[in-house]
Amino acid sequence: MPISRDFFARPAVEVAPDLLGCVLEHETAAGLVAVELTEVEAYAGQADPASHAYRGKTRRNAVMFGPPGHAYVYFTYGMHFCVNLVCLGQGSASAVLLRAGAVIAGENLARARRTRSKPDGPPDGSIRLASRDLARGPARLCQALGIDRSLDGADVCAASSPLRVRAGAGNPARSGTVLARGDDPPGTRRRIVSGPRVGVSSAAEVPWRFWFEGEPTVSVYRRGGKGVWGEGSPQDRGAPGGRPPGPAQLPPDGPQVAPCRRGRHHRRT
Repeated sequence: MPISRDFFARPAVEVAPDLLGCVLEHETAAGLVAVELTEVEAYAGQADPASHAYRGKTRRNAVMFGPPGHAYVYFTYGMHFCVNLVCLGQGSASAVLLRAGAVIAGENLARARRTRSKPDGPPDGSIRLASRDLARGPARLCQALGIDRSLDGADVCAASSPLRVRAGAGNPARSGTVLARGDDPPGTRRRIVSGPRVGVSSAAEVPWRFWFEGEPTVSVYRRGGKGVWGEGSPQDRGAPGGRPPGPAQLPPDGPQVAPCRRGRHHRRT
């Protein structure tokens, strides 16, 4: 069963860490692909200079201003899709960007989608990718799940929706305690840590990116900078051996971002 709408009727900074360990699944005629979420980012709507909603409602971001529990899907760099989940309440534009996950169902279909999306890849999708790379990064996650703009506004809390979010095998809570996945022994703890958001030029210091510490599917950290648009680096290709910043204290509830003091900004979510 999909997760309840009440789960999303909270500020994005509360929902984001609780989404870790939840499962995003997309069912199509080709089959079902399911991804356990391992990395997310919170955005506080019009109070957040890094948010797509910072300058108000547009045709592109209209879903963000609607009810919680719906998908906001946008196109960036002329080639990639990214998906967010709307939080809080009508008009708030609060949302969580889904950055990375582990494919737990439909791996063959996810692999075929990912390899076909490579410009230099064969049409049969015969390139071998490591399992950890199938949904490692916001654009890759959408490729693996087959998410595009046709799913903008999809109700992820409805059982009849092709795009749904359900609770995972463990307890997706801010405590960071969830049941182990794969070969880990039952009861293994996975610690939730936080750090700066990726690829943003405004409010970049806000530690509203959350991930499972030590999880191999988490994307490589890449700082934003002047002139960065949308997803920063959709494929999150950092330098070899690049690592996300170390653990940080979870921020207090509510937006804690500096006011915008520049002119035009390049923003996310």
